[in-house]
Amino acid sequence: MTSPNQQTLVQTVKQYSKQLFAFVRGRVATDEDAEDILQDVWYQFGSQSELGAIEQVSGWLHRVARNKIVDKSRKKHEERLDDYSYEDEDGGVSFRDILYAEAPTPEAEDLKQLFWDQLFLALEELPAAQRDIFVQNELEERTFQEIADETGENIKTLISRKGYAVKHLRKRLESLYQEFINY
Repeated sequence: MTSPNQQTLVQTVKQYSKQLFAFVRGRVATDEDAEDILQDVWYQFGSQSELGAIEQVSGWLHRVARNKIVDKSRKKHEERLDDYSYEDEDGGVSFRDILYAEAPTPEAEDLKQLFWDQLFLALEELPAAQRDIFVQNELEERTFQEIADETGENIKTLISRKGYAVKHLRKRLESLYQEFINY
């Protein structure tokens, strides 16, 4: 005989697996990444002491999945930002210097970490299509042609999406950049 929590877990997995996989897969690079995240979501769900106490199961699952996606993207992107640079309209702002600079003091290190955190938060604010093209082109160093061939999208559409992403990131990170250079 199974416990009520086990029954609830089995029913929930059956009911939400496909929908949750589609949600996660639309926000990560590979099926394997999506499966890893789903495994973490189901583990966290199964670890709850009172599954019946969760009023909005779908909302809870999606929120946990979103958090796991953000966690995974932070870990993955930190490794791929080696050559990340970002120019303003005059072509003069380079965030690479900030992101990889040696911090002379603990305060400077804190500010640097804040910048990293804000970059990832700003990326998460973007619509998925804009975020994906920015990450693929800038962080993963893929060409627009490679992305267009893979997705079937028009190159001009991809360039436009990236342009919107860059504008958002410039606006969102400008005050933090000014704070950092004036430190």
